[in-house]
Amino acid sequence: MAARLPWVLLSLRITVFIVMFVWTLDKFVNPAHGMAIFEKFYGIGGVPELAVYIMGAFQLVLVFAFVFGLAKRYTYGLIFLLHGGSTLSSFPQYIDAFNHLLFFAAWPMWGACFALYLLRDADTKFTLRKTQAS
Repeated sequence: MAARLPWVLLSLRITVFIVMFVWTLDKFVNPAHGMAIFEKFYGIGGVPELAVYIMGAFQLVLVFAFVFGLAKRYTYGLIFLLHGGSTLSSFPQYIDAFNHLLFFAAWPMWGACFALYLLRDADTKFTLRKTQAS
């Protein structure tokens, strides 16, 4: 079991990274979409395009630090918090469940983020930092 745990955590880290990376790329490819998301899901209208690019740049650094296993307490924690905010801000979509089924995929991903945070010291496969003090 102990030999398999790093592989399991690697698979979670890579699949969470894929989603977060695509969300990050969306800020650069279609900043208007990012602006619309801030307005619809977070109630923050009038976000300038430049702000979306700046947030995308910070998020890009974060997701790469996350996938490489750097500063795990902070990067894994921030990924968990950011995805949690995204998941909870979509709450109205869960009420109309059958017209928004894909939103439910956020919950197991949030669970994966939580598991990665709690087990961050055991997540050593293909990381740049093998261990980290908790």
